Amino acid sequence: MGDRPYRGVSFYEYKLERVMKRLRVESYNFNWDRWGCYVDFYYRGELYRFEHSVEKARSRGVELRSGSESFIEVVLTFEDIASIVERGIYGLETWVRGMKYLPRAIELPEYFKILGFTEVPGSPEDIQQRYQTLSNQLPSNGGEREAKLQQLKNAAEEAFHYFRKNRPTIQ
Repeated sequence: MGDRPYRGVSFYEYKLERVMKRLRVESYNFNWDRWGCYVDFYYRGELYRFEHSVEKARSRGVELRSGSESFIEVVLTFEDIASIVERGIYGLETWVRGMKYLPRAIELPEYFKILGFTEVPGSPEDIQQRYQTLSNQLPSNGGEREAKLQQLKNAAEEAFHYFRKNRPTIQ
């Protein structure tokens, strides 16, 4: 982190709280570990994320020793942005426009796709209803119908298992 002396991380947690107030950000979350950090915050209803890491800094020729040092760098960056905003040079929206945070998409399991869902259904009843609808729509010729029916049945069983495993309060 260069030749600048830094105080402990708790000091920078306090500074982050102050700078978020200066930026009029009411809801934020942060964390760091040995290798990096992030600060998530809501601004005008949108979620944004600043991330930094030892590896990212090293790739740009900056030597950081830990994730806590990357956290300190992020807090100092927020302070710089707050100063620019307070001077009226640019608004915060100019700086964060390209930093919207979209959580990683969860791949829909194949058994839900077989049942015709494009997202995880809301309840096991939705699975049962979809299974009945699709099984009633199957062609009436023997072998093909049996194979498709078995595929639907297996997919429905896996989907029910998903609910038992991931949402145990739902029976």
